[in-house]
Amino acid sequence: MNPPGYAMALRIGLFYAAMYVGTGVSMTWISVWFLHRGLTGPEIGVILAAPMLGRVAASPLLAVWADGFRYRRTGLAIMAAGALAAFVLLGLTSGFWAAFVFWFISGVLVASLSPLTDVIALRRGRLDGFPYALPRGVGSAAYIIGNVGGGAVISRLSPDWVLYWTILSAVATLMVALWLLPPEPTHPEGEPSASAVRWRGLGALLRDPVFMLAILSAGLINAAHAYYYAFSTVLWLKQGLSPLMTGVLWAVGVVAEILYFWLAEPWRRRMGPERLVIYGGLGALIRWTALAFAPPLWLLFPLQALHAASFSTTFLGSLQLVERLSPPSNASAAQTLNASFSSGLLIGLATLVSGWLYASVGSAGYFVMAAMSALGLAGAVKLRQVLASRG
Repeated sequence: MNPPGYAMALRIGLFYAAMYVGTGVSMTWISVWFLHRGLTGPEIGVILAAPMLGRVAASPLLAVWADGFRYRRTGLAIMAAGALAAFVLLGLTSGFWAAFVFWFISGVLVASLSPLTDVIALRRGRLDGFPYALPRGVGSAAYIIGNVGGGAVISRLSPDWVLYWTILSAVATLMVALWLLPPEPTHPEGEPSASAVRWRGLGALLRDPVFMLAILSAGLINAAHAYYYAFSTVLWLKQGLSPLMTGVLWAVGVVAEILYFWLAEPWRRRMGPERLVIYGGLGALIRWTALAFAPPLWLLFPLQALHAASFSTTFLGSLQLVERLSPPSNASAAQTLNASFSSGLLIGLATLVSGWLYASVGSAGYFVMAAMSALGLAGAVKLRQVLASRG
């Protein structure tokens, strides 16, 4: 890779890092913060699920809206500013409904940033000669800082620092969007198309059965992380693990993710995206089944390393499938639809159920996530058969 390629990868990587250093704290510790604020497990499940479900409609709307700007970074900066305002208001208010509203707004906006950034990273990677996994891995490294740093800060100070850290991350995300993201044109071929044309492209994707099978199969596997994201921290603390060790366990998963992003490129190219989703489904099925038995600490480490399969393999496979199965003019809408289903509708429903599972069955709730992984795996196998029949 030439020096300009490294520089571009770093600039995009810093945007991922600014986002994920906050997500690493909020995703891991926000349930602890909500408990600290007096909310119950079922209430937390509803609050966490709401923006995930809302993304199904909101994220495609935001993608079509963002495609109306000349540069992709413009929409990203505006969404980062909106998320920052919502985080601040979340801290200034109290009670279930205030938490619901402001977490919903911030969650929808933050979650919509990533797929739109993926479009930039995938295109610049092709033009400048760097793999997408390079800047994305920088973001994953920042996620570890959020995991471990958040655990260390909370154990020494208070859960209030979950929100303080998240606010600082939103500030950094806004600054990087304004000053470091490249002025990547939204429509390199010319001026932005009319909104009606963009909406027709979105509708065509929704009517494509193969495209929908791809995003639903990968989405079920990714959405099976819902119980882990929402309640693994609380479950591990109840098992007697310290906040710092809990952060370390989360970090193990992300270290495995980073190593996979940075070192497994030749293997990924040989396997192809369809097989990647299948392998991700197998890894998820093993991981959630084992966690349902509340295993001891020594076994949690290899199970966390399976994050490289359950998440990373599935995620990269789905990105490549979506890019292959959608026209370039619909790249934003396609990636956003993919994220809306996997990190929106499906994971939102699973998170909604997770609040009840946590209150009712504890660690056994992971069995439901294993069942979701099995469904996604079956869909991925069917998808491979369909694509193979096409030649």
